[in-house]
Amino acid sequence: MSSTYGRSPGGYVWALAEPILGIALLSAIFSIGFRSPRLGDNFPIFYATGLLPFYLFNDISSKTSQAVNYSKQLLAYPRVTLIDTIFARFILSLLTQLMVNYVLLTGLLLAFETRTTLEVDRILMTYAMATALGLGVGVFNCFLMSLYPIWQRAYHIITRPLLLVSGVIFIYESIPIPYREWLWWNPLMHVTGEMRGAFYKSYDAAYVSPLYVFSFAAITGAVGLLFLKRYYRDIMEK
Repeated sequence: MSSTYGRSPGGYVWALAEPILGIALLSAIFSIGFRSPRLGDNFPIFYATGLLPFYLFNDISSKTSQAVNYSKQLLAYPRVTLIDTIFARFILSLLTQLMVNYVLLTGLLLAFETRTTLEVDRILMTYAMATALGLGVGVFNCFLMSLYPIWQRAYHIITRPLLLVSGVIFIYESIPIPYREWLWWNPLMHVTGEMRGAFYKSYDAAYVSPLYVFSFAAITGAVGLLFLKRYYRDIMEK
């Protein structure tokens, strides 16, 4: 906790500030051009339901992907294993993001008349999908970034448009065909769709497939873990 959040002034404040500023910026920009969001009539809660699960995935995958690089000194101890370092950073990121999500969503629901109805089972499914996806992608990237450092820069460049193509700003049904069919393969589109369906009773999000998301997470995580164990010595010698 101290090494992750204690290096900069404010520490955990920045974990709250980033999504707050993101929600505020999106709400301000789109409220100028549109009278209401795609769902409901409250811009902050609409963008919060897309942005917060996205940030949860992004933070978990980012922190997990650097588990080995940040813990090589600890891995020199025989009792510290590869799995220890991965799950330590995973659990810290997950608990932090769940706290941030709870504080912000509760604050928005208390501050505004959002006219939303919460379906707790769908909210839990959203966070289960986002968590599994973040861990799976994070473990896979942990192998690539540990063995090939240039992949870290390449991954950040490739995924820069991810916010725009993951249903954070728009809803799936508003995308014209054939682009809609292409974006279905983005697992984050399913995460944000499920979250919106949990808050907006009129929104069915029939396209969401938890099986696809969990399968994607399981495959990437298993492949990443397999290669981490296979090339562990090469990684530690770099």
